[in-house]
Amino acid sequence: MLTISDSEYRFCDGISRRAFLRIGGLGAGGLALPQLFQHQAHAAASRSATGGSRKAKSCILLFMCGGPSQLATFDLKPEAPPEIRGDFKPIATDVPGLEIGDHLPMLARHAHKYAVIRSVTDSSSNSDSHIVATYAMMTGHHSARVQSDSVPAAADDYPCVGSAVARFRPGVGGVPPFVWLLDKCGNQSTFPGQGAGCLGQKYEPFRIIRQDPSLPGFEVQALRPPADVSLERLDGRRSLMEQVSRQLDQRLSAPELSGMAAHYEQAFNLITSAKCRKAFNLREEPEPLRDRYGKHKLGQATLLARRLVEHGVPLVTVFWNPEARPGVPSTWDTHDGETKGLKLLLPPTDQAVSALLEDLAARGLLEETLVVWLGEFGRTPKLDDKGGRGHWARCGSVVMAGGGIRGGQVYGKSDRQAGYPTHSAVGPADIITTIYHCLGIDTETELTDQLGRPLKLCLGSVIQPLLV
Repeated sequence: MLTISDSEYRFCDGISRRAFLRIGGLGAGGLALPQLFQHQAHAAASRSATGGSRKAKSCILLFMCGGPSQLATFDLKPEAPPEIRGDFKPIATDVPGLEIGDHLPMLARHAHKYAVIRSVTDSSSNSDSHIVATYAMMTGHHSARVQSDSVPAAADDYPCVGSAVARFRPGVGGVPPFVWLLDKCGNQSTFPGQGAGCLGQKYEPFRIIRQDPSLPGFEVQALRPPADVSLERLDGRRSLMEQVSRQLDQRLSAPELSGMAAHYEQAFNLITSAKCRKAFNLREEPEPLRDRYGKHKLGQATLLARRLVEHGVPLVTVFWNPEARPGVPSTWDTHDGETKGLKLLLPPTDQAVSALLEDLAARGLLEETLVVWLGEFGRTPKLDDKGGRGHWARCGSVVMAGGGIRGGQVYGKSDRQAGYPTHSAVGPADIITTIYHCLGIDTETELTDQLGRPLKLCLGSVIQPLLV
């Protein structure tokens, strides 16, 4: 859909924020956003999908960019030698026998709400590459084309899980079906596996990137109507624009000009929807609750994700690629000193994710909201000479909660070094397939790409023991 950032950013189709806000007149120079929607929808798949029985109504995907260490979070090995176990120690949770890292004390009190998967593995070619692994973990597929970190996105990529969900679950009441918060891998829009790919531009996420929701005065400015145009005047222009579009549709048959009414309607709905503006308004949250999530970037983005699903957004991705600043790691890619980096990254994670689980449960929303915490891979079993760990896709941990998941359990097991699964191994395709299943999307569904070719939505198996 759109990309919103705090610089002179451009949307996914090259239309700038200035063009987006240029809504004062009619025609190509007066309302840019409907033309964007028209372009996005052209050549997109049109067949309605049939899904399974609905379980979760929405999903919050918390992606820890860089690859969090399983040995410091959810799969500690206290009996291993120091060069394996590192400096982090296990602590008890509220589930007997389930231990997690000592820098996750708040999450330890909510273990009955989530399931820990300790046997996530991917041995495919170049799976230790950030982009290759991210593509797999966000789409559930591998690509012969995507084999390094330098590969750009392409129109024949598989869609990320959010774009696929947007294909089957439209937003309600003017809210977008798929919202992407915080940064993307590399802070760019060209990486595969983080957009709609073969589904077409219509299903790109509504991106709010390179903006910090914890800053005072945070708002999505592109959703604010121009100061000199009231909502009443916009409604009047909507009616006039519909009349003009109907006349154009009757007289012109070119694909880029036909069906404009629907895209003008979509544009006006996004700008004039009180529900959409309300969903993004963090100022409506009480200060004690904002403090509970944490007055930091991840905390407030996670709180915003809860607001969005509460207002009808089917899927929200919080893609946390921490900002590089003195003393703070730029990602979870802890090559140079695992202990120092994770002692800065784990506390805000513990605070934000535990607050989300607690908040959703208190509102009666956890059963209908699937929460997934993951990264692209785990870390090497052995610390290197710098006290860091390298990329390691052979074994990692994923956490799932709510939305059809039975909490208080551990699925799978790794060896004594957390290097390889020894029981119940699952791959990225199984994680994504389970997400679709929990959302009530038929896992046998076929997608239709922009050339009308059928593609299998997912190739994995549902991890049945995780389910209620």
